[in-house]
Amino acid sequence: MKDIKIESILTVYDNIEELPEEVSNLMDHAMLARKNSYSPYSKFSVGAAILLDNHQIVLGSNQENASYPSGLCAERTAIYYAGSQFPEAKILKMAIIAGSRIHQTMTPIPPCGACRQAIAEYEVKQDAPIEIYFMGETGKVVKSHSLANLLPLVFDKSVL
Repeated sequence: MKDIKIESILTVYDNIEELPEEVSNLMDHAMLARKNSYSPYSKFSVGAAILLDNHQIVLGSNQENASYPSGLCAERTAIYYAGSQFPEAKILKMAIIAGSRIHQTMTPIPPCGACRQAIAEYEVKQDAPIEIYFMGETGKVVKSHSLANLLPLVFDKSVL
């Protein structure tokens, strides 16, 4: 028996103003996407913006349903749209802004497990990392250089 140590390295920015201009612009798009959230049940709205290697920016917002499992997160809304509309493009970066409509959310909110798995599929498919930036409504922004950094023991086609 042996122990295996798994580490994730994240970069933390104090606020959006510290980000490179390209990423700050992507965060602005995620903020706009968040306004299109349909979240009457959770009152938790999320916006995502994806930058593709063809310079297109794809947006997504969470879309809820009274039948809870039928809803979809912002990250998956955006990534599936990117995959269907630009199947040959690589995803370079993803920006996520999330927060409650009941109280101010200052804690950075990472993608949920289902979204991590969906992002992993595209990172493996394109054989290139996807930078992920996430934050609450205000405050610190966290950067992961890849999805594999957030989900190090990824389940992918190699195990099927």
